[in-house]
Amino acid sequence: MDVPRQRATRQGSVALTQEVDRLKAGVSADVIIELKDVEKVFGGLNSRYVALQGCSLKVKRGEFICLLGPSGCGKSTLLNLIAGFERPTGGEITFDGEPLVGASSKRVMCFQDSMQALLPWTTVAGNISFALSVRHVPRAEWKARIDECLDIVGLSASVGRFPTELSGGMRQRLQIARALAANPEVLLMDEPFGALDAMTRTQMQLELLRVWERTNKTVVFITHDIEEALLLGDRVCIMNKGPRSRIVAEYPVEGPRPRQLLEDRRIAELAGRIRTTFATFETADQGRPGV
Repeated sequence: MDVPRQRATRQGSVALTQEVDRLKAGVSADVIIELKDVEKVFGGLNSRYVALQGCSLKVKRGEFICLLGPSGCGKSTLLNLIAGFERPTGGEITFDGEPLVGASSKRVMCFQDSMQALLPWTTVAGNISFALSVRHVPRAEWKARIDECLDIVGLSASVGRFPTELSGGMRQRLQIARALAANPEVLLMDEPFGALDAMTRTQMQLELLRVWERTNKTVVFITHDIEEALLLGDRVCIMNKGPRSRIVAEYPVEGPRPRQLLEDRRIAELAGRIRTTFATFETADQGRPGV
């Protein structure tokens, strides 16, 4: 047997062994991220704040998940845990069937404030080159990777421009292109369009869906906008108000994209159910001392 065939056989054997191990552990190959009863506590004994408690979630490979909840409910905390920027106080987080320990280039974050995330002193190409250098991608591959990522997000004509010369929507496209350059398995997006005007936000939502459909990446997307979650997500996961936030409801969103939020009766009914869920938070707060 020749060397390439031997290597392919070994790789296939390793993949099969890993799959058997996952099945023995009760882990589906389709599940890329899993949280089991996750707790996150900040502060010490005299200033203890339980941000998350009993938080569980499964994310399938290639799925577009929207985390929806009121401000301060712990959405960003949860995303930081999935990114590996923070460690849970309790519970378990696994990535591709293995314990999640620390940050990884397999999970890349996109932030709301693109100017804080990007490097203002270098060009569009320079920002992507920086990501490639950090990931130790061979320099000979840089130009092809840069061209590919800019083509995906529609920024090929802006390769030599600086972030300050781009509009808000274009800067978010650049941030997505830089994330794609690392070829991650998961995009983690913390309200990336929250600072954009309504028209640009709508354009970027459609652009993100186009990128997602083209790349088949797994996306975990934070928002507090019900319409945005229903437009983008395969599934909308609702978090209750903190402290001790957790995912209290999950709603699958059916129907082809792009979705017509005002014309699709099923989407309108789902939006009503989500609003009812949020209304229960307000009712519960009215009975809490000091609220």
